[in-house]
Amino acid sequence: MAKDRQGLHFSELVWESTEQNVAIPPRGVVDEGSRKPKSAPVKKTTSGYDTVQLQLWDMEESAEPVTTTESEFVQRARELVEHKEPAALFVPFKSYWPTYGHMTGAQSRWYFFWRDEVRQGRYPKTDLSYIFLHIYELINGVGWDEPQEGCRQLSLLWEAYRDNYKRLDQYLGGWIADFSFVHKLDIPLSEIVARSRGLAGDLAELELVRCLSAAPEQLSIEVLSVMSDYDISKSKFYTGEGKIAADRYIPQVVALIDAYVARKHGSNLITMFPPSPPIVRERYLFRSAVYDISLYGYSVLVPVIRVSKSPPLRSLITRLFRLTENKLRALMGYRGRLKDVRVDADMDDLVTRFLEREFRKAEQEEKGPAVVIDQQKLEQLASDSEVVRSLLTVEDTGEPGHEDDADWGIESEEAHGEAGLAGIGNAVDAFGRAESAGEESVSACSSKPEEQAGQITGGEHVVVHREEPPGDSLSAGQKLTASHPPTSDSEADRWTLFASELTPLQRETVLALAEEDGSAKVQRLAAGAGTMAELLYDEINELAMDSLGDLIIDGEELTEECLTMLDYIKR
Repeated sequence: MAKDRQGLHFSELVWESTEQNVAIPPRGVVDEGSRKPKSAPVKKTTSGYDTVQLQLWDMEESAEPVTTTESEFVQRARELVEHKEPAALFVPFKSYWPTYGHMTGAQSRWYFFWRDEVRQGRYPKTDLSYIFLHIYELINGVGWDEPQEGCRQLSLLWEAYRDNYKRLDQYLGGWIADFSFVHKLDIPLSEIVARSRGLAGDLAELELVRCLSAAPEQLSIEVLSVMSDYDISKSKFYTGEGKIAADRYIPQVVALIDAYVARKHGSNLITMFPPSPPIVRERYLFRSAVYDISLYGYSVLVPVIRVSKSPPLRSLITRLFRLTENKLRALMGYRGRLKDVRVDADMDDLVTRFLEREFRKAEQEEKGPAVVIDQQKLEQLASDSEVVRSLLTVEDTGEPGHEDDADWGIESEEAHGEAGLAGIGNAVDAFGRAESAGEESVSACSSKPEEQAGQITGGEHVVVHREEPPGDSLSAGQKLTASHPPTSDSEADRWTLFASELTPLQRETVLALAEEDGSAKVQRLAAGAGTMAELLYDEINELAMDSLGDLIIDGEELTEECLTMLDYIKR
């Protein structure tokens, strides 16, 4: 026993031997005792305590099921997956890790009513804890049959409530990414990177590889910023009036250059500048969520390619950022330019033409359609047509001459029924044939529609009166349709001239757009010729404006007029 400052300590010493009842020799006769024969060994016996101890060690341990809070939550969620409640009152609910057991009866009624509304595409205002509870159900595989549907529901929840609850950006982006890794979903991660900047590392690299490998048109400026040494967020132009334009056009310019390089050299940017081999990263699943690890495991291994660390590719993306900003500054009339922007001359020219075309298109969209219907003239034309229609409507009363003349206001020198009808027919000519000649009827009838004169065969004079002004512009159920006159010789000449100015590639482009899946065929034609489909559309429309006075390609489709005139192009 020893004593120190911290208290008493006890020690126990145990000596074990196989011999028992051995006599201890006297101190003086040690040598004699050593020469005495040893006694016969005694059989060792074990005490009852030792026997019990051996039995305890030899017993097999029975494996008992381990129940966790998360597994209990998942089991309960599966039981309540189809549960619904009628309309209920909103009850506030706040819990750090919300589960069903944390809710009162009133809160449960509101939750199941609200969840049913969400599943039908309606998103009533609610507390954040209710939203997290539904998210926990989805990430644990409750409430959907296909993983794509579960991912869609998570994204819609995020979109519907992120403006009211910024904490969703902190968690939901990572959870959706984990969901895609677990279920091997190929979904764009650009939106997650844009909303959750804290996750931009590995996710941005994964999204860069995906877009540069297969879908460059889906690039975003948030993802591309990882590859740029130029921090555009510190630019006065970007923080001012140029942010919207830069966010829109910088990714498009990178996609444009990627396509240009692929057509010129036969390989895209990521193939031409290969990054280093992938690094396997361990990603922990659904951090800070109520998640049962027995479903998908504790973590997943994700191979990450550090494409942003490729020096030549990083240099090119940086220069494209600066080049595009300079072009946008010029187009938007912003003073000042970034210095030392060096790219190939053909790339510079390609970017310039592309941005100018896109700006012209945007300006045209802001101005609205080129053809605008004058509502006042349309109503006047409809009114004149109503006059003609009323003149052509005759009620057969059986007594021509008196009642008909009074109803229609016809004053005739000789009141004969047949002569009166002939006079009406001649008077219609004075209205300029409003329904067959279109706009010409407006000028012919608008001068004095209440009194028009005509000559009856044989010298009789008929005057047509309108005692009351015309009614509404168009009666119920009536439609005003424009008739298309046959193609004139001058129009045919214009289309023939236009067709003769097309190059073989441009002619094939127009004919391809008239076929099914035309845009894909044009893409292949452009790739084979080392150009871009958008530039082909631009060149064709410029020729059409010069020859026809109008565009023939709207977006990636031919206009209806062009479809009717394809015979001229086929010749």
